[in-house]
Amino acid sequence: MFSAVLGLFSQDLAVDLGTSATRVHLSGAGVVADEPSVVAVLDDRAGRRRVIAIGDEALPMLGRTPDDISAIQPVRAGRIVDFEVAEALLLHLVRRIHNRNGWMRPRMVVAVPHAASEMELRAVRDSCESAGARSVHLVPRPLAAALGAGLPVEQPTGHLVVDLGAGATEISVLSLSGIVASAAVPGGGDGLDEAIVSWCKKEHALLVGRPSAQRVKLELGAACHPDHGASTWLKGRCLRRGSPRAEQITAGGVCDALQPGIRAIAEAGADAFTIGTAVFEDAFDRNGQGIAHQCARILEACEAAG
Repeated sequence: MFSAVLGLFSQDLAVDLGTSATRVHLSGAGVVADEPSVVAVLDDRAGRRRVIAIGDEALPMLGRTPDDISAIQPVRAGRIVDFEVAEALLLHLVRRIHNRNGWMRPRMVVAVPHAASEMELRAVRDSCESAGARSVHLVPRPLAAALGAGLPVEQPTGHLVVDLGAGATEISVLSLSGIVASAAVPGGGDGLDEAIVSWCKKEHALLVGRPSAQRVKLELGAACHPDHGASTWLKGRCLRRGSPRAEQITAGGVCDALQPGIRAIAEAGADAFTIGTAVFEDAFDRNGQGIAHQCARILEACEAAG
């Protein structure tokens, strides 16, 4: 009863708890929070953990912390891997939206991966309830993406949704407000960053951080047919001498580094059309022809690159 009364003074929230960023939509106000899913935690000598920074304040600490401080990403591939830290992130966002009022008890709708296990769903629900939610409704991420895009998912026709996230890529076909088929490709945007880090080690004997790799991906990354005249400078540590060094990176080299991850996503997209049922035919006719064409072009480019 008390929780219901407090709910009268709270506003409903929709939460996208992502690997790289957490977004919160407030009923009637739109997106009111969009922060990196990063929490900085201090471990004292007694073994206790204390949160010292969250979101934008914690993001610059990734890869730059001393031994007693950890910059943690509590969500990987859409799944909570650190329950305590995820709870602190959600609590911070909820209280900030409600002007630090700890008495607010909003209802929450949370997007979750379609293939999440019962244990993973329970972790999301428990984190939200610990952050102050009086009720939690879990919605599969592909369905949430389709609703956000304005697709008529309640109709008996197929719709193809490709959700390229930081931790994984989900490719789904929807009909009658449900998911007919879905496939997940691990890696996502973070996997592409790691591919650039590995490529720099192998090709240039240069150790770079993920933020630098992400910058290069955004500046020069291409699924196929890169601009061979484009380049940028990348700073890191020389693995041969151990000293700082800058290396000029070309768009062609970045494209080569991204090929394995791009190929896996393109193959999964192409496989979505291999089942000849009516709902897949609908998806192909409505919004799948362009996707199928692009997947074919990417795979052809990957084959040509060897």
